Amino acid sequence: MDRGRDYALAAITLVSMLAALYAGLIYAPTERSQGDVQRIFYVHVPLAWNAYLAFLVVFAASIGYLWRRSAWFDALAHASAEIGLVFTTLVLITGSLWARPIWGTWWSWDARLTTSLVLWFIYVGYLLVRGSVIDERRGARYAAVIGIIGFIDVPIIHQSVVWWRTLHPESIVLAPGGPAMPASMLLSLGCSLLAFTLLYVYLLRLRFGAESLRHELRTLRRTSIVEAV
Repeated sequence: MDRGRDYALAAITLVSMLAALYAGLIYAPTERSQGDVQRIFYVHVPLAWNAYLAFLVVFAASIGYLWRRSAWFDALAHASAEIGLVFTTLVLITGSLWARPIWGTWWSWDARLTTSLVLWFIYVGYLLVRGSVIDERRGARYAAVIGIIGFIDVPIIHQSVVWWRTLHPESIVLAPGGPAMPASMLLSLGCSLLAFTLLYVYLLRLRFGAESLRHELRTLRRTSIVEAV
């Protein structure tokens, strides 16, 4: 990995995160009905969108692995799945923190919440399968199948507020008539989306590099064992 690029990306990510904090906490106006608690929106939504992005990468890399049996695709899928699971966990936590003062409860079996929890369990299962199968190549194949099938839940989550009656509001950013929010809020959201996307890319580079090194080490061990025999 290129250390210079990593340091540059880390610096850009840090600056963008600081800008996002300023935009979400200070620049964006206070929402009229919800008050300051609505500012969780600037963390909750970017986390959710980047969790979807992470699982999209898992989906594509899993197809690539089953097609080419390449360790590169497997490492990319594994790394992105771990980051996506962390982001999904934070989505559920921030959603609960937002729901308590607005809905009067930490959790409800709302369609979007429930399908998001299902997504969390799917990718916990993805990682458990990888770790529980002794044959790593077989585990990678099983995980790839889960990564492909599990992604089906992402569009279900997105459409859940349309298909079912839920407490969760419909999208105000991707509304049919355009974003139903002031320009200052939209700009703050855009800043946060950029910051969290950069964070995802930075974490993916780090985790992918570590996973690639692990694959190389495993290959060297196999080669040394064969030569010893």
